[in-house]
Amino acid sequence: MPSAETPAQPAPPAQRESVIGPITAIVTAYHPDERLAQVVECALASCALVVVADNTPGDSASAAEKLDHPNVRVLRSGRNLGLAAALNLGLREVPPDAAAVLFLDQDSVLPPDLIAGLARHLEDPTIGVVGPAPVDAEKGEQYETLSILHGDVSDRYSVITSGMLVRRSCFTSVPGFREDFFVDCVDIDFCLRLRRAGVRIVRDKHLTMPHSIGDGRDHRLLFVPVRVLHYAAWRHYWVARNGMVLTREHGRALPGFALINALFMARWLAATAVFEPHRRTHVPAILRGLRDGLTGRTNVAYLPSAADYQSAAAGYPDRSA
Repeated sequence: MPSAETPAQPAPPAQRESVIGPITAIVTAYHPDERLAQVVECALASCALVVVADNTPGDSASAAEKLDHPNVRVLRSGRNLGLAAALNLGLREVPPDAAAVLFLDQDSVLPPDLIAGLARHLEDPTIGVVGPAPVDAEKGEQYETLSILHGDVSDRYSVITSGMLVRRSCFTSVPGFREDFFVDCVDIDFCLRLRRAGVRIVRDKHLTMPHSIGDGRDHRLLFVPVRVLHYAAWRHYWVARNGMVLTREHGRALPGFALINALFMARWLAATAVFEPHRRTHVPAILRGLRDGLTGRTNVAYLPSAADYQSAAAGYPDRSA
């Protein structure tokens, strides 16, 4: 990675303060490839500090080990603690003078001026969280099929973790991310809790960010194209379980979210039942996740190999089965 002292390079990031003040970026990683260096370099163009929270197990090499920059801090726990725990690990490193925190995935290479565009929204004191519109990194299409129903800049129930810029004061209301969720829906839970605390969450469709969310394949149901994500069975379990938990906890206060989430879950289950080659294992994983989310249980059998589940540390009630 080019050094900030190289004469041909721009000034060090700490001298290029955003319109709202210094920004700290937190990049989560798990067995990252060479794109991680690109993500970090793009973030350094606008952020005073970049923290890489790496969940790669200690017995495996990681591209994070090659990062060498005075404004980059790499955290390696040596364990796969899950996305939420990695985010919380990064939050502990945010300096006192940071005005906002930017969250990024290991493969989210930022377009030019994206961070500046996000930061401008935080000049409005009523806005606490802002995110770009994620687009399919391969096809260039927006992931949200009903985005046409929303304005160019609109209040939302949530935005995805990668590209999410959060005002520092928001962490007073919601200190961190929910570790018992492990991976899926941690961004939705965080945003819903902020929204119920009176914080505005907006998405700017003018600001787009290429993003990869897994093995997406195009199918057809009669003459209708259907985009389906082919996850492992354990991911299906956590999507269903955590989605049901959110509906149970926020449904009465946010009925609009509950309806949208129910429609999403119904589509997810139907698409898996129709198009997933391993439906005999994947559909039961979804159904078990829905049941456990409704009853407040967790089946630790639905964890990836070598995962270190730390739900007790998050302070949320949980009954493992």
